[in-house]
Parts: sequence; C-alpha cells; structure tokens
Amino acid sequence: MFKGLTPINYNGREVWPLVEGGKGVAATNHASAGAWAAAGGIGTVSAVNADSYDAEGKIIPQIYRALTRRERHEELVEYAIEGAVTQVKKAFEIAGGKGAVNINVLWEMGGAQRVLHGVLERTRGMVAGVTCGAGMPYKLSEIAASYNVSYLPIVSSGRAFRALWKRAYSKAAEWLAAVVYEDPWLAGGHNGLSNAEDPLVPQDPYPRVRDLRATMREGGISDDVPIVMAGGVWYLRDWSDWIDNPELGKIAFQFGTRPLLTQESPIPEEWKARLMTLDEGDVLLHRFSPTGFYSSAVRNPFLRNLEARSDRQIAYSTEHAGDHTFQLDVGVKGKNFWVTRNDLLRARQWFGEGFTSALKTPDNTLVFVTEEEKGVIRKDQADCMGCLSQCQFSSWADTETNSTGRLADPRSFCIQKTLQDIAHGGPVEQNLMFAGHNAYNFKRDPFYSNGFVPTVKQLVDRILTGD
Repeated sequence: MFKGLTPINYNGREVWPLVEGGKGVAATNHASAGAWAAAGGIGTVSAVNADSYDAEGKIIPQIYRALTRRERHEELVEYAIEGAVTQVKKAFEIAGGKGAVNINVLWEMGGAQRVLHGVLERTRGMVAGVTCGAGMPYKLSEIAASYNVSYLPIVSSGRAFRALWKRAYSKAAEWLAAVVYEDPWLAGGHNGLSNAEDPLVPQDPYPRVRDLRATMREGGISDDVPIVMAGGVWYLRDWSDWIDNPELGKIAFQFGTRPLLTQESPIPEEWKARLMTLDEGDVLLHRFSPTGFYSSAVRNPFLRNLEARSDRQIAYSTEHAGDHTFQLDVGVKGKNFWVTRNDLLRARQWFGEGFTSALKTPDNTLVFVTEEEKGVIRKDQADCMGCLSQCQFSSWADTETNSTGRLADPRSFCIQKTLQDIAHGGPVEQNLMFAGHNAYNFKRDPFYSNGFVPTVKQLVDRILTGD
C-alpha cells in the first residue's frame, strides 16, 4: 500500500518532495521547469548550454564565428550565461510563486564556475538551489552560499559525499538543502560509477543510500535534510518502504526520464515518439562519452556505430618485436606500425569492408574507419569550442595550454554537436539520446496508453497517487 508523500520546507516554501531532473543540453528548459514548480514541486532549468532567444522569444541558433578554440570557448560561456538567465526568468514567471526553481550544472562543463557566477548574479531571488554532478564539485558550496542560494550535490556513494563534506561543504553547511543520490546503474545521462564498481553488476540502492545517510549523520547533518533518490524512480508505490523510514531520514524523489514525455517538454516530437517504443534493455550503460564517465543512452544506430568503431581496434608497436610481428602500412607518413599476425589479418578484412583509414588512439591502438568517417571526426575535433573542462575526443582542457596533453581520441565523439542536434530536431537514430534505464515503462505504463502525452501538472498529480 502506498503511504503517500507529505510536503517539505524548501527555501522557505512548502513544496512536494518531487524534483525534476535537470537534463542538458536543452532537454529541460523554462517551460518544463516552470510548470513543475507551478505544480508544487521543484523544477529544474538546465544551465548546460541553455538555448538563446530573440526578442520575440523564439530560439535562435548559437553560431560560433571565432577561429580559435579559446575564442569559441569564450563565445560558448557567453551563450551559456545569457541563455540560462533568460530560462530562469521565464521559469520563475511560469511558476507564479509556487514550488521552487533550481538550476542544474554539469561540473565537468567547460567554464562551469564562470557560468554559475554569471547566472546566479543576474537571477537573484529567483533560483532556489543548484544541483550539480558529473565530477567532484568542491567549490559548489562556496559559490552557492555567496549568492544565498542552496546547493544540492549529486553523488553516487557515501564515500563521495564524505570527501566533499570534509574538504568544503562543512564550511557552508547551512546552505546544504539536500543530497541527491543518483543510482549509477539506472540513471540516464552521465553516471557516477567508480573504478571499483562493476558496470555489469548493479547494486541494491537501499544499503548505499543508508550508508550515505550514516555519512551525513557523522557530519552532524540533520535527518530533515533530504536525500533525493534519483535514477530508477518511476512509480512511488515501489518506494513505500523508503518513505518515513527512520533508517534513511527524510527522502525526496527526482524524476528525470518521465518529464521528457510531457506537453511542456522541449524535446522534439520524434524523440518523444521514440521513447514510446523502447523495450527493457534498450538503454545502454557505456563509456564512449568524451568526459570519460559512464553514461546511459538509448542503444540506437549512433551508439551501435561507436561500439562497432571501438571493436575495429588493434594494438600496435612502433618497433619491430621479432618474428611474431608484422608491418602494417596505413598511410601515415613516417610511421611504422607493427602488429600481430591475427591483427594484420583483421586489418586486411576491415580494409576490404571499406574501413580504409586508421586513426591513432591515446592507448597505442589503431581504430579503423571509412574515409568519410575520418573526415567527420577530424572536422568535429577541429571545430571544438571547449564545452567540457576536459574532453577526450578533442583533447581540449580548461587550462593555460587548452590541452589535456593526450592524443585526441577517435573512439569518442563531439557531445556538444550531437546533443544540440537531437534537441533541435536532428535525427534521433543518428544522435546521442540520453534516457534512464526504466524508459521502457513508457510502453508499458497504462498512463501513456493510446499515445497519451500528459501536461506536467497531470504527470505530477499522477506521481503523487503512487502511479
């Protein structure tokens, strides 16, 4: 039997303990966040490369005119701040004084700290809190507190939170509004799996969240500071044992995938329709993201192509290692590549299938691609605008040299390009389509029968019934 939720006090207001997950790029905007807040919950504007608008409120393309990466990066930061400020103001207006509006920032986003400062400075009194994950955002508390704004770090273990608390957050404890526990095996987007955890062996979230609460208690944090359960949340009735559980303290819930399919959701209709077709297992936990993190997305042709590209990979040496190695000519001037006999045969097979170009990776391997694919990869790398603090695909880094010091990795892809494309009407099968692992419920849940797409208010009301 579903116990039902009770409101919580957040930022001086009584709100439902329901948080809209912030999805960038442009998959969570003012319309969805404002409507979620108007329904009494905590809406979230994505401040990750937010859309720009003209005087009439229409989306305008973000065109990068600069010739260098550094200059394009400055354009990106300016776009990000201007877009997010507009989004927050629109969301705040739609909310009409109800609920609360948060912003979400990817800590590994290029210029993340500058964007946070720029947005919070110009939206004083509108933003209730900042959710932030994908990395270890030590400075989040300091930045949020300087604007009298709450912060909600996103973590996937008690160990991660302990490090954040001891190093920084304990110094701004009064502004800690909640801790978001994001299940690294079930959440959509970038996931917080550590090197000690097996991506193929999901762990029960209950003991992990219980450990997180114990860590918070060690720091003297009240049980009234909620842990927000994120990832794998669909029906609240499945979480009845978590509600009012003294072992866990106050629990709230974050919904990232379900709000994608609402009337206010800004994603294109083709994307919404594709969500209704997914079966269990169609979302893949993979490691192709240029951030280096695991992430979860629909296993469409775009993702399958990355899998196949990585499979067309062989190890090489630049020195002859005796009778067991053979020279492979891949047309790279001044380079001799020595490979095993089996890899030589595999390379010849791929050449016969049209994969006639070999690109070096940072791990002393060669990846075989078509000439067309090679051209796209090289162009995307050259067009980099520094959307990440460190990018494996282009080797960009937010440093004085603007480089990671490692070879650009052709096994990855330009995440800015594909997320912008799918969010603005590009083909859903040829772009990265983030989704949580329970997205198959769109097809099974009777709430969405006959192609029904709810308003945000209808969705929130439905969630509150336990369904």
